[in-house]
Amino acid sequence: MQLPILVEKFQQKDTIAFEALYNMYGKSIHGVIYNIVRDYAVADDILQDVFVKVWNNSSNYSTEKGRFFTWLLTIARKAALDKIHSKTINPSEHNLNKQCFADIIETNEFLNTENDGLDIKVFVSKLANSCIDVIELIYFKGYNQKETSESLDMPISTIKTRNRNCMMQLRLMLNI
Repeated sequence: MQLPILVEKFQQKDTIAFEALYNMYGKSIHGVIYNIVRDYAVADDILQDVFVKVWNNSSNYSTEKGRFFTWLLTIARKAALDKIHSKTINPSEHNLNKQCFADIIETNEFLNTENDGLDIKVFVSKLANSCIDVIELIYFKGYNQKETSESLDMPISTIKTRNRNCMMQLRLMLNI
């Protein structure tokens, strides 16, 4: 079944479509969550919460706003970051590097096809190392700008500027 039809059925509360989307994206989303929280049990709980939230708020998704996977990924990332910022998990002790994140995304067959895919590794690797360092800490490890500033031993104003400029470069690459 094509992804747009699957998503439409999902939005109509079709449990078979839910199961298909879970099977399609569950492992990748779990990998992204795990990459942030670094605890399988916590990642399992967050994944379940994310899919329940997506199911309950499926009417909020619109193809005009972006891809389904991107919407799902955004919700999962926010949930994982909320968990580590709740002080129950220390992000500086529980994260992998950018290569591990890229490998999680790259290994899922659904993320490198025209279905709904993106290969984060390709886009991030095209950036300067200074951008990769900032993006790794802020977006993949869940650091805030102050923590990133301290970790990279740079003024926070430099981190803010670099983050903004790097994200603009990614948006240009992705045409968004």
